[in-house]
Amino acid sequence: MNATFPALEDWVRPGDVAWTWSLAAVGMGRLADMTSTWLGTPGLRNEGNPVAKWLGWRRGILLNVLVAPVVACWPMLAVSLATTSCMVAARNLHMAWIMRMMGEEAYREWFGGWMHAAPRILFLGCHWGESLLAGALGGALAGLGPPHVVSFGVGVGMIAYGFAVFVFTTLACLRR
Repeated sequence: MNATFPALEDWVRPGDVAWTWSLAAVGMGRLADMTSTWLGTPGLRNEGNPVAKWLGWRRGILLNVLVAPVVACWPMLAVSLATTSCMVAARNLHMAWIMRMMGEEAYREWFGGWMHAAPRILFLGCHWGESLLAGALGGALAGLGPPHVVSFGVGVGMIAYGFAVFVFTTLACLRR
């Protein structure tokens, strides 16, 4: 194993160069996701992930601090989680400024009103399209050989993002 470029199946020890870079990637991704969430919904009223909502800020931060060093031991998983986290953060930031300016409850009512006004298939179709595009590109990255920890990890992260958007958007639509 090359310490800088481990293979897909390789695990690395804490303190190794690959572990340090993996931890930096996971840490950056998780920090971006949590910061963008806090910007838009500091009270977590509009958090789409029910587990994150249940955990709350204190337990969520603690869980991320404890899990990140473990995830960094498998660079492929670290790249995947960092990719998913960064894509979720980018999605959050798209509307976070509006949520912050309107307030969590006012935004929820405003957005929910538009969600109800739109034909359900149009609303879901647009979000499912986002999921499919991200997942398809991720699948292409993961499937194009030869497998490399970065391209495969980014691909898996994009697939996970597409899956998360699909599931959480569908759940939000069904709750309304």
